[in-house]
Amino acid sequence: MMGNSLWAYRSIGQFVAFLDRVLDPPSYGYVRDQKLYVPSSRELFNEFFSRLNIFKSRKNWLPLFSWFVILFFAPFFFLFFFHYFTWKLFAIGFVYSMVVLGTHGTVYLHRYGSHHAFTFSNRAWLFLTRELVLKIIPEEAYVVSHHVHHYLSEKPGDPYNVHGGWLYCFLADANHQAVARDFSPEDYDRAAKMIAHMGVRPNSFEQYQKWGSISRPAGTILHFLLNWAFWFAALDWIGGMPLVAAIFGMSAVWAVGIRTFNFEGHGKGKDRRKEGVDFDRTNLSINQAWPGMVTGEWHNNHHLFPNGSRAGFLPHQWDYAWLYIRLLHLIGGIDNYRDFKDQFFEKYYQPYLFQKHRAQNTLSKSL
Repeated sequence: MMGNSLWAYRSIGQFVAFLDRVLDPPSYGYVRDQKLYVPSSRELFNEFFSRLNIFKSRKNWLPLFSWFVILFFAPFFFLFFFHYFTWKLFAIGFVYSMVVLGTHGTVYLHRYGSHHAFTFSNRAWLFLTRELVLKIIPEEAYVVSHHVHHYLSEKPGDPYNVHGGWLYCFLADANHQAVARDFSPEDYDRAAKMIAHMGVRPNSFEQYQKWGSISRPAGTILHFLLNWAFWFAALDWIGGMPLVAAIFGMSAVWAVGIRTFNFEGHGKGKDRRKEGVDFDRTNLSINQAWPGMVTGEWHNNHHLFPNGSRAGFLPHQWDYAWLYIRLLHLIGGIDNYRDFKDQFFEKYYQPYLFQKHRAQNTLSKSL
């Protein structure tokens, strides 16, 4: 295994058992009558607003801050569309939000943060990658729950279970993705290690008991504010307030849209997998052209090889995230990475082509 990461457990089995209790379950629970409980919209919204209520508990600060980020970017969205709009700026903002932010999320939060698919050669390259775009998602809010998603994909306890419905997934960061609030010191140490490689300075156990999070509130908020201030100044210097409004405003679109991805990426709860395209049959994930082409997120391929640094295996499956990883490796920013392209072809694609060819020959002979 790579790096000084969460893999510093005595066994993988020990880590898997930990995933059963690493998240704080919602008040309506995950299971009733031995099957997934799908809460009503009213239950989901009640849970959502309860978990944003900082007056109820200071431990609600992280989900509240995650949604504050959207409120922060929203005025720029309206400023752009009602005051500074041009088609050129719209194109720039659209590419930034869909391609740049999306690809960065795939590289940093997904492949590096959650799956340890590669290692940086030093912390300077980690810092550069971490701050390369506007900060939108706190590491803790994404990484910890994503481990559980892979462990319990489409089963009760999956924090963004597609079978729970669109709203279940959309509100998941507040309702289902917070870390547990009753960790023992040992369990808290395990949880903190899940994001330690990302440069996040964790709370002490005593601070965790106070704030209910791995991340330090003051440090996290200051980090985001400094990131936003830097990019505001840089964009203003490059193109003035119109460019700032376009980039910040369109980032709000990505901040909202990313919350719908898993529902779409798992076929909206229906079996939309295609033969010869989606080879992982253990879940409903699909290789969608849009997120694949703009961010490298070929989701079914990713579920086949979650620890891989690339998910685009076929010639038409562009993978900008993989290109970034390869570029940093070539210039010394990344020490090593995992690439499962050869395994994909050997285990899945070549056998599929062989079976397809044999079926075609059989059909030809029968005719």
